[in-house]
Amino acid sequence: MGILFRLIGRVPAALAGVMLFCGAALADCAPGLVDIRGDFGTVRFRVELARTPEEQARGLMFREEMPRLSGMLFVYDRPRDVAFWMRNTLIPLDMIFLDAAGRIARIHENAVPLDETPIRAGAPTLAVLEINGGMAATLGLDAGDELRSPAMPQDAAAWPCD
Repeated sequence: MGILFRLIGRVPAALAGVMLFCGAALADCAPGLVDIRGDFGTVRFRVELARTPEEQARGLMFREEMPRLSGMLFVYDRPRDVAFWMRNTLIPLDMIFLDAAGRIARIHENAVPLDETPIRAGAPTLAVLEINGGMAATLGLDAGDELRSPAMPQDAAAWPCD
């Protein structure tokens, strides 16, 4: 019950209910889902995977909306210093840069739609999670929080799939 009171103060009540429900149901990793845990608690996102160069180049371009607690996960074959831009991307996004262990290294909040300025990870990055702009702050996501997904390598994961 303590988590409920902490969340209600930081997150709209409807979203807090979703987070609590997800927290109870996070027993398994599943394709198309990612879980993030941190001081805020735990949250689950439904994601599309962008693994091929073609999928990664297209990303979330031309989308006019994205459901709440949804996103796109870009997974690379090895850690690298990546840069993203918002070419042909119509909705603001939060870009969550993840290290090889699945820990959040950096969050770029509210990337501006259609802006072609490169947004650099600034550190070796194995994956990037894009979610709706402002969602990272709403949920209280921060550097050091851990992501798990069956799409990520499990051998070095800070929070592996069971």
